[in-house]
Amino acid sequence: MSEISSANKTVDKSAESCSPNASAQKGVGEVRRVRSQIRRSFAGPGWHGPSVKETLAGVTAAMAAKKPIAGAHSIWELVLHIEAWMKETTRTLGGETYVSLTGELDWPVPGHATDTGWAAVLAGVETSHAALIAAVSEITEDALCEKVAGQEFSLYGLLHGVAQHNVYHAGQIALLKKAAG
Repeated sequence: MSEISSANKTVDKSAESCSPNASAQKGVGEVRRVRSQIRRSFAGPGWHGPSVKETLAGVTAAMAAKKPIAGAHSIWELVLHIEAWMKETTRTLGGETYVSLTGELDWPVPGHATDTGWAAVLAGVETSHAALIAAVSEITEDALCEKVAGQEFSLYGLLHGVAQHNVYHAGQIALLKKAAG
């Protein structure tokens, strides 16, 4: 069994399900469904509740920079983190070697909390999301089941992971937004 341990949880990555329709066409079938889940997790509408983008509506630079919960990341940090993983996934889909982000690659350090800086962060995460959606549109059903080079998981698992990652952090952003008032 292939397991990873994260935040005191063990996840069985070998349990991921991958059975494509073996189509050579790009962006169809399961690829289309996975792409939809990523899009819904980021831009909505989502069954789970507000997406990342919907949750960020009305968040100002000052709000995004606040740390209203001791020991928690700020909204600004979470958005940069979300973007980092969308970029890494896009790189991987483009044929680059997958890197499990650590340190400042995983949690980029925010710049000064200005309205201009916050607008740039929001534009950056939107651009990264669009690039990811475009990259997913270019893969075939067959590619979904391919293992990510050097990893125990497939592209299918990686792509679902991005959608789940977005939803998880959208929830955190919603709580921080409430706490920041």
